[in-house]
Amino acid sequence: MSQNGKSRLPAILAKYEADILAEWVKEQVADLGARRSGTLREAELRDQCREFFGLVKDAMHDGTVGDIQEPRWGRSREMLANLSRSRALQGFSPSETASFVFSLKRPLFTRLRQELGSDGPALAEATWISTELLDRLGLFTTEVQQKSREEVIARQQQEMLELSTPVVKLWEGILALPMIGTLDSARTQVVMESLLQRIVETGSGIAIIDITGVPLVDTLTAQHLLKTVTAARLMGAECIISGIRPQIAQTIVHLGVELGGVITKATLADAFAVALERTGRTVTRVSSRA
Repeated sequence: MSQNGKSRLPAILAKYEADILAEWVKEQVADLGARRSGTLREAELRDQCREFFGLVKDAMHDGTVGDIQEPRWGRSREMLANLSRSRALQGFSPSETASFVFSLKRPLFTRLRQELGSDGPALAEATWISTELLDRLGLFTTEVQQKSREEVIARQQQEMLELSTPVVKLWEGILALPMIGTLDSARTQVVMESLLQRIVETGSGIAIIDITGVPLVDTLTAQHLLKTVTAARLMGAECIISGIRPQIAQTIVHLGVELGGVITKATLADAFAVALERTGRTVTRVSSRA
């Protein structure tokens, strides 16, 4: 790249800044249209464009572009990263967010042709430099937004796991952990942490793990259950597994899984009765008076 082509671009940006910004904002407003009219105000968009444009000019003050991973592009990357995360939370798609950068091409190229139209090589070089720069910055927003969405999804999955494994205090010293859905390694870890934490908080000596809502019990699921039982025992609590349906009982026998002397019951009510007995309590029917 010739020094002439590289050095004229910053000057053109500065000379036509007001015109480029006005057209850039107008193009984005038209592109987003009614889809985002209630999500992104025009005044906010105008401020974002002005900030980004200024950061780009600062990064190119010496007339060269370089790699956008260089320190001088740090503030530009930070601004775009914040914008991408914000728009991800607002529901913007990656392409809508990237258009913030890509939509700058049309007004910029118009001014490049206006300024360098009579100098073919200079125009071609300035256009190429601008295209390469904006493409890289646009792709950067996509990468950041994708990562932000993955973080949001991971956080929501963790919250759903925690919500799907509530530890309920049934009685003084008796806890119940009703489980619904598949029991995998990630969920086993959440189950263990929730159960052990509640054992410590309540000082409970018995924990009922109800698997009525677990659709399938295979060797791996049984191993996860045993890990949870073992962890509870180490904390001084005895576990009772309830919700053993006939199909699950047959599967456990067929797989040859040893539950290690763990008490099992068909229903949560049966398990609760055993837990009351183990804690020295009984349930007595009281006849109502006429």
